[in-house]
Amino acid sequence: MLSLNDTPFQPATLQLTGIPGMQAGHAWVALVFCILYLISITGNLSILALVVREPALHQPMYYFLSMLSLNDLGVSFSTLPTVLATFCFNYRHVGFDACLVQMFFIHTFSFMESGILLAMSFDRFVAICDPLRYAAVLTNSRILAMGLGILAKSFITLFPFPFLVKRLPFCKGRILHHSYCLHPDLMKVACGDIRVNNIYGLFVVIFTYGVDSVFILLSYALILRAVLAIASQEQRLKALNTCMSHICAVLAFYVPIIAVSMIHRFWKSAPPVVHVMMSNVYLFVPPMLNP
Repeated sequence: MLSLNDTPFQPATLQLTGIPGMQAGHAWVALVFCILYLISITGNLSILALVVREPALHQPMYYFLSMLSLNDLGVSFSTLPTVLATFCFNYRHVGFDACLVQMFFIHTFSFMESGILLAMSFDRFVAICDPLRYAAVLTNSRILAMGLGILAKSFITLFPFPFLVKRLPFCKGRILHHSYCLHPDLMKVACGDIRVNNIYGLFVVIFTYGVDSVFILLSYALILRAVLAIASQEQRLKALNTCMSHICAVLAFYVPIIAVSMIHRFWKSAPPVVHVMMSNVYLFVPPMLNP
């Protein structure tokens, strides 16, 4: 039966879940999440404070690093309210509209991270392949324009999602499979024709993750070609060493995305805990490792 605030199409609230099969150990899970949040928030705030306070760090590479830290804070704060409510206070309900807002911000910050990693790869490309023009190419105004462009691209492409979800009826229950709201999770409990949502979702993934990853690979192919042309082995290693932290950040971000996609595509019978854990890795590990 519908509650007083429900409609025939949309529930007033949705129910979040923890990690399947680990209900008895929620106290330990809550402790792990609190540690992850603490490391992520403290680490990224420390980076921002260092870059602001140290004049020697007022360089393009560190401006892009600050963008990544700001974005990682956005990812952490987007999931924090419902995750802590679920695991620390055993409060599993979230308002339908609040769920849509959280979904929008989680996906927006995730797509922004891909764009920032692409901008950082361009920074490394210019620094290694055209070092004499590095300061002329990456001026403060251009860095600001790149940051605003990444923000605008993510916001515009994700803005239709809440409205595409809100138009659907929900008659397959109100229980979601995570402790936060994601678009694929909402599609599992939605009724009606979800083809528009799926097609637009695929377009957004290709337009962001797909295009960004191709250009990141292209930039590193050009970087590798430039590095191999350096005669001195010591200089080659020095050039590659400046890219290692960025390569690790790219791997920490894209490997979980690829793993989640492969599991959904080729291991449809995977236990629910596998899907939940991979989504948690995708959202919680990069903000913790990047600092």
